[in-house]
Amino acid sequence: MKHLTLFILLSCSLLAAVSPALAKDDPKARAIMEKVEDREDGDNQENDMTMILIDKNDSERIRKIHSLSKDIGEDTHRIMFFSHPPDVKDTGFLTYDYDDEAKDDDQWLYLPALRKTKRIASDDKSSSFMGSDLNYADMTSRDLADYDFTLLKEQEDNGHKVWLIQALPRRPEVIDETGYEKSIIFVRQDNYYVVKAVHWVRDGGYLKYFDVKKLEQIDGIWLATETHVTKKKGKKTVHKTVLKMDNVVFKDEMNKDIFTVRRLEKGM
Repeated sequence: MKHLTLFILLSCSLLAAVSPALAKDDPKARAIMEKVEDREDGDNQENDMTMILIDKNDSERIRKIHSLSKDIGEDTHRIMFFSHPPDVKDTGFLTYDYDDEAKDDDQWLYLPALRKTKRIASDDKSSSFMGSDLNYADMTSRDLADYDFTLLKEQEDNGHKVWLIQALPRRPEVIDETGYEKSIIFVRQDNYYVVKAVHWVRDGGYLKYFDVKKLEQIDGIWLATETHVTKKKGKKTVHKTVLKMDNVVFKDEMNKDIFTVRRLEKGM
């Protein structure tokens, strides 16, 4: 599953230099993004995750999550259970990430305090996921058909050659669902991994920066094991989320019955 989708950190001067004239779809940029989408990411994965929420005063809240994902045909199913702190313990999140571009991804959130499962509607997917700087749309992969891609330049980032690609939504509905009017991404040329991104947030005049701080190869599969997501307004950091992944295991088999609303409500 291509998760946490798009990553880049740019200087303000470079962001301002992007011209609307570059909005037309570029076959070379699209070919690169198709290779990003097709990159091997494992059929069955299990891991633990730490989510650190940092406010503008540098106060931290820490959340612990156990996550499982499985490729079912061309689709990917993922289920997450929160184990800490007590106020979110047993909260569960289930996603069906469909390969079919004509089909909307399905998402459910189980709230143990209410003993209720909420289905996430398309017009709610731009909302914050569990108080983090990720929204629900960030929890699934992007449909390439929804965007025009433009290759802006090639350069080095942290010692690796990267392509710098602009992504513009083709329809207002895509902006409504993701909350992003435009994105610019860095794709590493040696492994087609998106390592940095910036999103122009439609509401509030924010920029949201994604930055992969630690990229590891586990069982031959590249995986971001530490990612920082920073929401800024101008030069001021409004909020930040740090995601750390541990105990990653790629399995040969995994029961598909794990990825059901019934299991979501039952918990781990």
